[in-house]
Amino acid sequence: MNTTDWLVLIAGLSAVVWVNWYFFLAPGTVAKAGTGSGGTQEVTVTVKGGYTPATVQLRRGAPVRMVFDRQETSSCSEEIVLPEFGIKRFLPAFQKTTVEFTPNAAGSFDFMCGMSMLRGKLIVSD
Repeated sequence: MNTTDWLVLIAGLSAVVWVNWYFFLAPGTVAKAGTGSGGTQEVTVTVKGGYTPATVQLRRGAPVRMVFDRQETSSCSEEIVLPEFGIKRFLPAFQKTTVEFTPNAAGSFDFMCGMSMLRGKLIVSD
């Protein structure tokens, strides 16, 4: 292998590492859900190339209202899935979609797009 071959190999491996870090390991923003009327926990999540905030802190046993504000047309972000809560919802482009549920167990729960490329996390505590 000559120098050019090695440089191409290193660049390719670097790109693979970066993509995996960006989609699976990059730290995102963390937000604590606010309290709305009737004690409902409320948070708005912007959907644009990812989720902002990417991590949401919630209280166990209190109803949650998450508003997903999709600000793009990427096919990857057109669906939100919260598997532990049995939620799978279509997100129309440039619209807000409300998802309501009650977390009855403490723990860490993932939410993701339909392709599992965009990921977020719910941290539920007592």
